[in-house]
Amino acid sequence: MSDGAISQDEIDALLSGVAVDGLNSSGHVSGGPSVHIDSEALKTFAGNIKDPFIEKLNSMTGATFTGSAPTVEVIDRDGLLSKIPEVVVSVTADYSSGMTGDHLYVLSPEFAQKLVNLITKEENADFDDMALSCISEFVQNHIGTEVQELDKTGKFPGLACNSPEAVSNPKAMIRIPQNQFALITYNVSLDGTNYTLWEAVGGQPAEQISNAYGGNSGSLESLDTLGGSDMSMGGGMGMQPNMGMNMGGMGMQQPMMQPNMGMNMGGMGMQQMMPNMGMQQMMPNMGMGMGQNMGMNVPNVQNLQYPNLQGANMSQEQGNINLIMDVSMEMTVELGRTKKQIKDILGMGEGTIIELDKLAGEPVDILVNHKPIAKGEVVVIDENFGVRVTEILSPLERVSDLH
Repeated sequence: MSDGAISQDEIDALLSGVAVDGLNSSGHVSGGPSVHIDSEALKTFAGNIKDPFIEKLNSMTGATFTGSAPTVEVIDRDGLLSKIPEVVVSVTADYSSGMTGDHLYVLSPEFAQKLVNLITKEENADFDDMALSCISEFVQNHIGTEVQELDKTGKFPGLACNSPEAVSNPKAMIRIPQNQFALITYNVSLDGTNYTLWEAVGGQPAEQISNAYGGNSGSLESLDTLGGSDMSMGGGMGMQPNMGMNMGGMGMQQPMMQPNMGMNMGGMGMQQMMPNMGMQQMMPNMGMGMGQNMGMNVPNVQNLQYPNLQGANMSQEQGNINLIMDVSMEMTVELGRTKKQIKDILGMGEGTIIELDKLAGEPVDILVNHKPIAKGEVVVIDENFGVRVTEILSPLERVSDLH
C-alpha cells in the first residue's frame, strides 16, 4: 500500500474478516493450532449421508434429483474462492454443542433459485426474504441428516448447530473458515442440469469427524494407544517395557527399576559405555524427581481454590433489586405451538384450521420476555380474556426450558 490505496486482495481479506499482515479481525495472528484432517475418513461420512440427502431434497421439492458420491478435499480460503461463482447464497450454521467450529454451506444462484421455485411451486419466484427462508429450511433438513449420522458414532453427545442463516452476497463477503478446512462437494442433477452444494467444515470439527470415522489425527490423543516400549523422552532415551514409574509424583522409585536397563540418550548408548552398570549403580538415589534430574521442566501444579460464595451479603442483593422494580417487562400467554412446512404456510387462507400441540383444557404457558415462568387457565373477565395462574414453574424447570 505504498501509494495509499488498498489492493483488491486486501479488500477481499477485510470483507471476509481477515485483516492484512497476517492478522485476523480479532487482532490475533492467523494460523491457529495445527489440525490433521483425514479426507478418506470424511469420505465415509459424506458417503453415508448421500442417499438421505437426496431423499430429503426430493421430498422437500417434489422433484426427482439424482446425485453422485460426494467428494472431499482439504482446502483453504483461496481454494474455495476459486471454485465458487462471484455471487452466491451462503448459509452459516456453526457447530454450537457436541463440538464447536465453523460450518458453512454455499449454493450457486442457479441452484438456490431452482430450489425456491420448486418449494414455492412458482416458475420464477422472487428471491426475497421468504426465498432465503426456504434455503435455510433446506439446509436445516440436511443438517438434521448429518446429526443423525454423527450420533451413530457416539462421539458427539448433544450435537447441535446454530440456526442456519442464508444470505445472498458476493463471495468475498462470506465468512470462510480460516486456515485449512474440509470441503464436501455434493453434485446433483435434475432434468439434465447439474447443480452443486458446497459444505465447508472448519479445521477442528473436520478433524474430530474424521477421527470418529477411523482417521489418523496425528495429535497427542494418539499417545493413549502407545505402550511403554513405544514411549521416548528427551533425545531418544528408550523406556524398557518393564520399567516402573510412579507417574503420580513424577518420581521414579528405586525398587521399580530393572538392574541392567540401558539408556539411549541423544543416540549415545549407555550400555555401550558402561556395559555392566545398572541404573542403581549409575544413580543410587533413584527417588529423584523426573523434572529435576532428567531434563524435563515439570510445572508446579496446584488445586484451584474457589471462594466460598455462601457468605455473600444477601441483604445487599435484596436492596439492589429495588433499583429495577419499575422496569417494564413483556408478559404473554401462549395457547400452543405447531410446526408447518413452508409449502403448508404458503397454502393457508381464510378458514384454515391450525392444530396446536396443546390438548383442550390443558394449562396455557405464561411467559415473561419469551421465557416460561408459570402455567394457568384461561378465564373471561367481563368481555376480556384473562388467565388465572395455577402453577409457578420451579427454577429447575425454568432453566431446562432455556435450553
